[in-house]
Amino acid sequence: MTPALTALLCLGLSLGPRTRMQAGPFPKPTLWAEPGSVISWGSPVTIWCQGSLEAQEYQLDKEGSPEPWDRNNPLEPKNKARFSIPSMTQHHAGRYRCHYYSSAGWSEPSDPLELVMTGFYNKPTLSALPSPVVASGGNMTLRCGSQKGYHHFVLMKEGEHQLPRTLDSQQLHSGGFQALFPVGPVTPSHRWRFTCYYYYTNTPWVWSHPSDPLEILPSGVSRKPSLLTLQGPVLAPGQSLTLQCGSDVGYDRFVLYKEGERDFLQRPGQQPQAGLSQANFTLGPVSRSYGGQYRCYGAHNLSSEWSAPSDPLDILITGQIYDTVSLSAQPGPTVASGENVTLLCQSRGYFDTFLLTKEGAAHPPLRLRSMYGAHKYQAEFPMSPVTSAHAGTYRCYGSRSSNPHLLSFPSEPLELMVSGHSGGSSLPPTGPPSTPGLGRYLEVLIGVSVAFVLLLFLLLFLLLRRQRHSKHRTSDQRKTDFQRPAGAAETEPKDRGLLRRSSPAADVQEENLYAAVKDTQSEDRVELDSQSPHDEDPQAVTYAPVKHSSPRREMASPPSSLSGEFLDTKDRQVEEDRQMDTEAAASEASQDVTYAQLHSLTLRRKATEPPPSQEGEPPAEPSIYATLAIH
Repeated sequence: MTPALTALLCLGLSLGPRTRMQAGPFPKPTLWAEPGSVISWGSPVTIWCQGSLEAQEYQLDKEGSPEPWDRNNPLEPKNKARFSIPSMTQHHAGRYRCHYYSSAGWSEPSDPLELVMTGFYNKPTLSALPSPVVASGGNMTLRCGSQKGYHHFVLMKEGEHQLPRTLDSQQLHSGGFQALFPVGPVTPSHRWRFTCYYYYTNTPWVWSHPSDPLEILPSGVSRKPSLLTLQGPVLAPGQSLTLQCGSDVGYDRFVLYKEGERDFLQRPGQQPQAGLSQANFTLGPVSRSYGGQYRCYGAHNLSSEWSAPSDPLDILITGQIYDTVSLSAQPGPTVASGENVTLLCQSRGYFDTFLLTKEGAAHPPLRLRSMYGAHKYQAEFPMSPVTSAHAGTYRCYGSRSSNPHLLSFPSEPLELMVSGHSGGSSLPPTGPPSTPGLGRYLEVLIGVSVAFVLLLFLLLFLLLRRQRHSKHRTSDQRKTDFQRPAGAAETEPKDRGLLRRSSPAADVQEENLYAAVKDTQSEDRVELDSQSPHDEDPQAVTYAPVKHSSPRREMASPPSSLSGEFLDTKDRQVEEDRQMDTEAAASEASQDVTYAQLHSLTLRRKATEPPPSQEGEPPAEPSIYATLAIH
């Protein structure tokens, strides 16, 4: 053995035991931060270094600093030390290591701890492609983006102590920057909730504010719920919108997702009745941003798996395009049942699609691609054969492919009326679609009824006016005939044709005669009912003969009490006076006797005492007086 080799071998034997003794009693310490290594600006953080029970002092070093960052004595039982940062700043962000000192010397340093401060830059956006709902076991892509040219993007998953995933940013043609993180397979075994950040290369431990959290919903194969709107799919700006997601499976919670959005709404399920569950999502007042396609999902509380998605529901917002549209019916808005009709929607402005809605209908609007012709964009909606179900009020809208959920202002409403078969009467529409037709029938019926009532009132007014006129004429005549004091000379008659008493020789057409009808003499052909007025026959008639004398007739003044009774019964003598006048006019001057027809109810039998007689003359018999007008 050469002297040199012997010398090296002896040196190795002498150094080997010393090296093992120094490394053996000094295990590498462990370094961590609470509540975590990613701390928002201004928040407190605690750094722990754990080593050996024999440690006498712990030292914290920050990469890039020439001096130790901090030194602390160990806490009981002396196997770890605490380093506190009361308020996190960018000065505290960086890479840290710790080691401890014992009687045998310093230990080797710990693994590095990267302490990150967030909230120094604006937050990025995080979205899921194609949507945050993925079938259980499927894969998806998360997109983190910003409009500024940051160098790196970081994706973090909540609830797991994993290192953040970092990707370099990629510039888009639009000028923005993004990074795409593949995720999957997604299973319902745990929660999938993410946030993302960005930072510059020269400050890798100073990050932006976190993005809004994004949760991934792994959907399963359980029965899909139904999604409907309580106001209809077409709404004007400012209206309230309520979407109802329901199922007969009995889900405990529901989520509502709008296509293209990065987030969704979640509501607990309610059970209006046994076996059914639902949740109402109230949105609004709506604006153009509410237009889009919606779906909902259901889940049970004890499962992280969501149901299959509901059928899509399109919400359309009107009044977002100012080109006007018009709606017409060919051949006309009134069509017989079984015939054909076409609703024509057209506009001079450019539209890709026309939509036709029916008032009160539950189904979504009809859509047709527009055709250009005669300097107009138009679409024809054929309806054949027409039934009563087609009756109703229609409106037309236009939309463009750039945003198909934003519509124009509605056209003027068009009411389609469906009549019965040819030769049959028009049937009033039934159900909600036919309400406008029924209203028109009611309007016509009300108009006819009002006209009939007005005509009836007019006829009644004319009849009352005629009767009042006749009563006034008869009253005036009777006042002239009867209202004179007994024994006084007769005045000038008010009625034309009455004879003046003071001029018996005048040529007149009418005479007032007073006939004395004997109560007890039947030979004078007086037929009077002697019963009281209460027992009289309403139809009984009494005839009284009146004898004519010389041209100068002796007239007797009627008793004043009789005129009062005739005034009391003047309303019932209208017809009697007319009959008396007619019979008197028909009699000739050569006749010796004039018969007067007296109604038994109007002629009351009254015995009056005659005027005082001269001496030697027998007293006159009681008489009944009646006034007769001879034409």
